[in-house]
Amino acid sequence: MGYLKYNYKDLKNLCNTSFKEFGFNSEESETITEVLLLSDLFGIESHGVQRLVRYYNGIKNGIMKVDAEIETVHETLVSAVLDAHGAMGQIVGKKAMEMAIEKAKVTGMGMVTVRNSNHYGIAGYYARMAEQEGLLGMSMTNTEAITVPTFGREAMMGSNPIAISMPAEPYPFLLDMSTSVVTRGKVEIYNKRKEPLPIGWTLDGDGKDTDNAKDVLYNIINKIGGGIVPLGGSGEGFSGHKGYGLAAAVDMFTGIFSGGITSNHINGGKASGTCHFFFAVDYGIFGDKDTIKNNMSKYLTELRESKKAVGATRIYTHGEKEIEAYKDRIENGILVNENTLKEIEDMCNYLDIKVSDYLTEIK
Repeated sequence: MGYLKYNYKDLKNLCNTSFKEFGFNSEESETITEVLLLSDLFGIESHGVQRLVRYYNGIKNGIMKVDAEIETVHETLVSAVLDAHGAMGQIVGKKAMEMAIEKAKVTGMGMVTVRNSNHYGIAGYYARMAEQEGLLGMSMTNTEAITVPTFGREAMMGSNPIAISMPAEPYPFLLDMSTSVVTRGKVEIYNKRKEPLPIGWTLDGDGKDTDNAKDVLYNIINKIGGGIVPLGGSGEGFSGHKGYGLAAAVDMFTGIFSGGITSNHINGGKASGTCHFFFAVDYGIFGDKDTIKNNMSKYLTELRESKKAVGATRIYTHGEKEIEAYKDRIENGILVNENTLKEIEDMCNYLDIKVSDYLTEIK
């Protein structure tokens, strides 16, 4: 199966309309769509429109609740705990980071953790919210268990990403990384393409290397065993135990601190239970803000201009590739896998929406 290219604004209109048809108001639909498509604009296919089928099924099955009321269950000057009560992750995620930002502007830092939520898209979206307000931002989320602990053969942690963003010139710093070697979404893409996985990404039910994306996904969904290896790989030879530790730390910040649940208890049943963590810091608490930002900009420039490996022409800093991808996709369109388009068409048929009224392929 190949790829088709569509205009960003057309995809945005289709997504907005779809979420409104599901019952979300205009602001909520805009938020979900914005997070979803920022992923595609950044070149992160795994978390873009290919995630629509997950939201379609989650909303239809009552896991993601259209009318959820987000509740503040604990709050201090610098912190808060929110209960999402099954809300869409993007909606509660944006609200939580806005709270963290406001607290940081008053006290110097703000931390908000969330329980009983759902998939919230790319973690970098929320870290970037703080960066765009002149703050340092951080976000984490746990997910349904897909990652196998070092020396194990049972998925116990999620992809459990960590994102950090800091203002700088000419590009802000934006690190957005899973604590697993790859995300489940990347395995789903390989399955759609009917391509073998690279050896070293995933394990079968016995804890052995496998390249079969379909089997890996089946085993994860049915909790048969195996899954994705931690960042660094299986075993300790390339420090897989460090990725394992980072994944566990994310569960601490999200599931434990919120009073929610850890990745191994999240499932695709009647409720997700996903938990998030948001952190905003006014780095002016450490000194003059302009000086700190200038020092960060200088450091990133020194990294980019440092000596390159033989045959290499460029060194990137984190966030640079995403900015370039964003500019290209805004101007030239977004590639959508044909299998993903079929999933979008199925969703639109359910909502009585004609895809052809919104999308015209860019040749």
